[in-house]
Amino acid sequence: MNLALYKEMMRVNLRGIMNYAGGSAFYILFMIWLYPGLADNTKALNDLVQAMPEGVGKAFGLNNGFSSAEGFISGEYYGLILVLILAIVCVQMSTQLVAKLVDRGSMAYLLATPTTRSKVAFTQAMVLVTSLFMIMAVTTLSGFAGKAWFLGSDYEFGIARFSQLNLVAFLLFFAIGGFCFLVSCACNDEKKALGISGAVTFGFFTLDILGKISDKLDVLRFFTLFSFYRPGEIVQGTAAWAEVSIWLLLIGLACFTIGIQLFRRRDLPL
Repeated sequence: MNLALYKEMMRVNLRGIMNYAGGSAFYILFMIWLYPGLADNTKALNDLVQAMPEGVGKAFGLNNGFSSAEGFISGEYYGLILVLILAIVCVQMSTQLVAKLVDRGSMAYLLATPTTRSKVAFTQAMVLVTSLFMIMAVTTLSGFAGKAWFLGSDYEFGIARFSQLNLVAFLLFFAIGGFCFLVSCACNDEKKALGISGAVTFGFFTLDILGKISDKLDVLRFFTLFSFYRPGEIVQGTAAWAEVSIWLLLIGLACFTIGIQLFRRRDLPL
């Protein structure tokens, strides 16, 4: 890894990373703050959810119930808002770290220094992974802080399952980030890389939503990485989160490795 390049890329992207991390922290704290008020009306809320079409509840995590704080958060935050935040980070940052530099000619200056393509690509990959890790670390710590500030010992909050949920969320976007990075390494055009990464990532998310809405479309979930990510089952203790974590880790490593090798071997318009 090129340490000087890593430090510079982290410096350049730090403000954006902290903006996303701050937004994530705000939302999760807001959700935890809301929970005590909702917990007093658990039965009425669960009855309301039961009255909705089953597919709608599954698609938006409403079937997770309101009996525990992490169950509420898994549906209302981890099922949608966090997914959108991290998807945007993966698509935008992966494109900026490689394809944008190639498209605008900046990559030529990096490769003119005494370094190799492999080191440059690996360093950029580490910047992306570090960014995702920082956002998830802030999110996780904010969840713990929210539990201490707003819930105390009065409301159920499973620390272990909440930690498992955050680990799987990080590894999901480690895998998606790896795919977006691969696309960025394969493209010379910034807009093309952004378009392909965005279309595939949000296409995956759409297929997952459609698969949840109707049992007839459930097969669509097998064509998306989001099929590994079931926050409701994780907090209920019914998900094989360790097995899922291994698969997502392997997929992410494979994508990053292929992307680095592709960048190293292909012709670049420098």
